[in-house]
Amino acid sequence: YPVLLKYGPLHLYTYGLFLALAFLSAIYIGGREAQRQGLNRGQFYDMCFYAVVGAIVGSRLLYVFLELPTFLAHPLKIFALWEGGLVFHGGVVGALIAAFWYMRRHALPWRQFLDSLALGMPVGQFLGRIGCFMAGCCWGAPSNLPWAVTFTNPEALCPVKEPLHPSQLYEALLLLGVFGILYGLRTRKHFQGQMILAYFFLAGLVRFI
Repeated sequence: YPVLLKYGPLHLYTYGLFLALAFLSAIYIGGREAQRQGLNRGQFYDMCFYAVVGAIVGSRLLYVFLELPTFLAHPLKIFALWEGGLVFHGGVVGALIAAFWYMRRHALPWRQFLDSLALGMPVGQFLGRIGCFMAGCCWGAPSNLPWAVTFTNPEALCPVKEPLHPSQLYEALLLLGVFGILYGLRTRKHFQGQMILAYFFLAGLVRFI
């Protein structure tokens, strides 16, 4: 279901909806963790605002770069975020640049702030991958396994009427596991910054798998 609802000229794109839920969930969980650590929750949310803007810009720019011939032919498509096309790696770089700029400007304890953010990140990624699945982007290789998924909606971004590995769901499930590990680590960490390091390691491991 790439388009969840249609009302006249208005379309509610499933990917866009889940992307919004992903950001809000990650920020909410991170904010609760920041408060638990005695940090200023308002400043954490402000940092996240800039990080979200940086993430969207960075992830989209990298996707455009990787698919440059397509966007040179249709330049206005660069702004069509609701159709999918955000690269996680570019989003991380963009978010970190924006977050560090904000924390440096306000002299904030960046290790603790990033540890708080790390707890919410896998939940946000989980919801983002559900959005990918609904839109049909980031699809897997052809498969004859019993749980292979066949997309039939002509608006899906993947090949239709061909059984595919649901790679989006594989990653989503692994990310829930990452969240569980980080949730257990939050009260057992040995130094500030350990959670964000663990998150990067585990998220990279999930991508590799």
